[in-house]
Amino acid sequence: MDLKILQIASNTENNKVIKGHTHKASHKNAICGDQMEISLKVKENKIIDFGYQCKSCVYCQASVSLLSSSSINKNVESIKSLLNIIENFFNDNAKNIPKEWKIFKQIFDKKNISRKECLLLPFKTVSKALKL
Repeated sequence: MDLKILQIASNTENNKVIKGHTHKASHKNAICGDQMEISLKVKENKIIDFGYQCKSCVYCQASVSLLSSSSINKNVESIKSLLNIIENFFNDNAKNIPKEWKIFKQIFDKKNISRKECLLLPFKTVSKALKL
């Protein structure tokens, strides 16, 4: 396992429940059983707070840690764009990750394709919460 994944997953700053959230969703990975719950506070089409709770592997934890810290103070359309890029990342015709989101290159690597569903679970949960 990549030490960088462990390091990223250990940042649990946003592992919390948002009181007064405006959006919330839960999602489960049918393949491995990982579970994710995300609560968001959105104001004027901008994510102002992001909380998550999960029972999951370290890949999922690293992914949600990066997503949570990167999403705060971003507008919903920007997050929607990121979700589309990431969901298509493992396809053969995947686009490169834009400079604005380069932090995700740390975990989204073709060598992690066997953990694709684990890495995507937080993105699918945010998409469900925002009804995108």
